[in-house]
Amino acid sequence: MLNVYLSGEIHTNWREEIIDLCNKEKLNIEFSSPATDHDNSDNCGVEILGDEEKNFWKDNKGAKINSIRTKKSIKDSDVVIVKFGEKYKQWNAAFDAGYASALNKSIIVIHNDQDQHALKEVDASASAVANDQNQVVRILKYILNGSL
Repeated sequence: MLNVYLSGEIHTNWREEIIDLCNKEKLNIEFSSPATDHDNSDNCGVEILGDEEKNFWKDNKGAKINSIRTKKSIKDSDVVIVKFGEKYKQWNAAFDAGYASALNKSIIVIHNDQDQHALKEVDASASAVANDQNQVVRILKYILNGSL
């Protein structure tokens, strides 16, 4: 069994693609991820702990609550996959990669070629840098089965 944390952008279905491809390959993997409902992620702090007048404190409350889930999931993982999307800058994903690196976790990064320079430090801490979900699944298959 391999525990894999899926960090990164939440605007596409890349997580489902990886999970579906791994299921087709019958790979023994348990997946976890951050909250992927954008509204829930943004509003969990004020919904649970009460309203804030300033956005800074609203965001602060939500980020702290979300970090509980993120820290636990990364600590429990064997591999952390970090996907950087094209539409938005995922500062949280870069932070997750840094946290995973500090915990000496194996990291697989996914991003396009145009972001290579901006992500060079993240790439340097990764065990692999992939172009797409198919490459990631091939890596996971190799890790588990030793087969290409």
